[in-house]
Parts: sequence; C-alpha cells; structure tokens
Amino acid sequence: MSDDAAWPPLPYSAWKATCDTLHLWTQIVGKIRLNLTPWLNHSWHVPLYVTARGLSTSVIPYRGENFEIRFDFIDHTLDIETSGGQRRRIRLMPESVCDFHAAVMKALTDLGIEVQITERPCEIPDAISFSDDRVHASYDADAAQRFWRALVQVDRVFKKFRAGFIGKASPVHFFWGSFDLAVTRFSGRPAPPFTSKVPGLSTAVMAEAYSHEVSSAGFWPGGGGIEYASFYSYAYPAPDAFKDAKVSPQGAFFSEKLGEFLLPYDEVRNARDPEASLLSFLQSTYEAEAETAHWDRSSLEKHFV
Repeated sequence: MSDDAAWPPLPYSAWKATCDTLHLWTQIVGKIRLNLTPWLNHSWHVPLYVTARGLSTSVIPYRGENFEIRFDFIDHTLDIETSGGQRRRIRLMPESVCDFHAAVMKALTDLGIEVQITERPCEIPDAISFSDDRVHASYDADAAQRFWRALVQVDRVFKKFRAGFIGKASPVHFFWGSFDLAVTRFSGRPAPPFTSKVPGLSTAVMAEAYSHEVSSAGFWPGGGGIEYASFYSYAYPAPDAFKDAKVSPQGAFFSEKLGEFLLPYDEVRNARDPEASLLSFLQSTYEAEAETAHWDRSSLEKHFV
C-alpha cells in the first residue's frame, strides 16, 4: 500500500475552490505559451510539464531570446525567468483570478515581454474573462502541493507506459484547458471528422486534435459530474465493442456518461502496488482499443528482449 507522501489523498470536495482557481491561473500562463510558440500538431505546443517543483511552460522563444514560467508548489511562487538573467517572482496565495492576471502581465511587461492573450477561459462553460473574475480567489497551499505530488507520481508512470510504444505518441503533458495530465498513442490511420463542441475552442482546433485514431489516457482531479480524482482512458473513434472490453484492475469501469473507462485515484493510491495497478489500467484499456479497432500492434509496440 502506498504512503500518503508518495500518493497523497486528493478529496475533490475539500479543495474544489482551490482547484477551480488554480485551473484558471494555469490557463493564464498556458495562453502566454500558446500565443508565443509555433503551432505543433494536436496542440502539443500549449501544455505545461511536470517538474521537480511544480509545473512549467518549458522554454518560450521571444525576440531571439527565451523565457520560462514555472509554478513552484514547494515555495508557492510563480517564477518568470529570462535567458538574459532577469527574473520576477509572484507569491501564490489566496488571490482573485483578476489580480493574478494583472500581476503576471505586469511582471512580463517589467521584463520587456509584450504579449496579449485571449481572456476567455477554454473548456469551461459560462466562463468569466480573466480581468473580470473576482469569484475564484482560493489557494490552499497544502492542497495544491498534494495535487502536484500526485502529478509527479502519475507523470513517472505515464512515461514508463509511453516507453513501450514505438508508433506516434504524445509527450506526457498537462493540458491547462481540461486541467489534466495526459498521454496519447496513435494508430497512424486517419479518423472521421470530429464534430463535438467544446466551450472556448474552435471546431477547427478540435478537428485537428482528433484527425487520427487515438488511444488516450490521463488523470484529472475531478469535476464535470465526477466528484473524485480519477484516471481515464478513451478511444477515438471508439469501436462498438470497446466499452464491453475486459479491463483491469478491479475498480475500473466504463462510464456511459463520459464514454470512457475510469479508475478512481483512490483505487490506485490504496493498492498494494500503486504503480502496477495504474500500469495495468493503462495497458488493458489500450489493448481494448488496439484489439477492437484492429491496430497493427506488431509494428507499433516495443518488444523488450
């Protein structure tokens, strides 16, 4: 069984207010990267990445130099550093989205970085523009750190899972729009046009994101009718037989509401071997897609000697 330091408890209801605020803060930072980074397929130029202290944009090019923005969930700061040696630090504390947005933009201006972002949040119904949002203003430092510590463990296991695939696969990355850590495998075949609507995202963006067949897995803290932290796995397009496939470990199930397999985070953190439990879920749900959709597994998977 895991210990709380490695796989900490994440009761969604207890930190929902902080989660909602942090979600919006990451959108502000992520949109800065989006605005200044060349487009990559499937929007791979927009996510954040798990670090030894929090989440990072990675290096962002700017007028012949570079800068990086990092959430530090140990010291609870947002750090902006340039390749020229300049830096600005913003304390993470209970503060409205409006004030956080203003502080970030001022710090960038002080560093000589000019950028304008779309202030309407993505993938959030009835969202409030950043400059007008004084509703979301919570920050529980302990809860934010526990979430990051969970991300550290999940990031490690996702990368181990990713290593077994030699076909096209995404990095393990944190999408600030949906506020989840994800990794995606591709069959290499085109997919039918994606037509579902997502708040704050254009149809063209979503169509490009799902232009090819995928088996995608991820982790998110809860919300959207699922009031607990959970792992997920879905297929696009999903064969009719996908939802009826047998997956593991015990506790995993197919959600008709979401159209994907779920494994509650607590099932993993309370398992005798959390890593093995999570890997079992990732592998079995991938195999459910690969088998029912007839992927060419022999050419896509790595066979260790």
